[in-house]
Amino acid sequence: MIDTHTHIHYDGRIPGERVGITAEQLVDTMNRHGIDRSVVLPIESPEVVTSICTTEMVIEAAYRFPERLVPLIQVDPRMPRADRVIRHFAANYDLVRGFGELVDGLSIDDERRQVIYRTCADLGLPLIFYGSSYSSFDDVGLPRLESMLREYPDLTFIGHGPRWWNAISADDDGSCGYPDTPVVEGGAADRLLQEYDNMCADISAGSGYNAMTRDAEFTQGFIDRNWRKIMFATDYLYVGQELRQIDWIRETPMTDEQREAIAEGNARRVFNIED
Repeated sequence: MIDTHTHIHYDGRIPGERVGITAEQLVDTMNRHGIDRSVVLPIESPEVVTSICTTEMVIEAAYRFPERLVPLIQVDPRMPRADRVIRHFAANYDLVRGFGELVDGLSIDDERRQVIYRTCADLGLPLIFYGSSYSSFDDVGLPRLESMLREYPDLTFIGHGPRWWNAISADDDGSCGYPDTPVVEGGAADRLLQEYDNMCADISAGSGYNAMTRDAEFTQGFIDRNWRKIMFATDYLYVGQELRQIDWIRETPMTDEQREAIAEGNARRVFNIED
């Protein structure tokens, strides 16, 4: 399996805050759960953490475990010369396989973000974004995201977070909770995955797991429609975290071809991961 969404060094500065994991602890967890590789995402945006995990920190960890960890780049789009920073990392570190996660207090179509989109599209780097009440703002039906999918057809967008996953249901009201009601067919996220070759999604965190388990009947059809676009992911953050996606990928009814694709095949294709 390839876990397409993990973090390291996710430490807060406030006493009592949850303490993150080291690269060694991440690899140990991978060994115990049968995960071959993990994609590691830096976080440099103040909307999320009280201390940051830089791209340099993630790259250093990946070069210590080059057969296990896959580093991504993350630059806050409000930073001056963000495009030059991305190009520097992509040109000088051959293990880098994408950008993410993109999380900040901007709308999904903000022009400052589009500098990131253009650069990643030019470099062939897939991009993971976090949609929530404080990041990747969009309207009901995700029209701003759809406009970006049209504007940047050469960029693979990977949806993550409650704002994205709640939109699998046509009755999505734009909130960012964890609904437990049956999914109504015709949701925007389901449609975008089917209509746009450059739209994918990871099932990480509570939002992804909730979306895949709130309505088993809907999920079966969702998998049948979108199994080439969905990627196994946990959003592993701290020691002892429950990794429910592992049981989900192993126990949910689907074909062997679908399970292999979601567990690792899609990740290998999207992030250009070779053995």
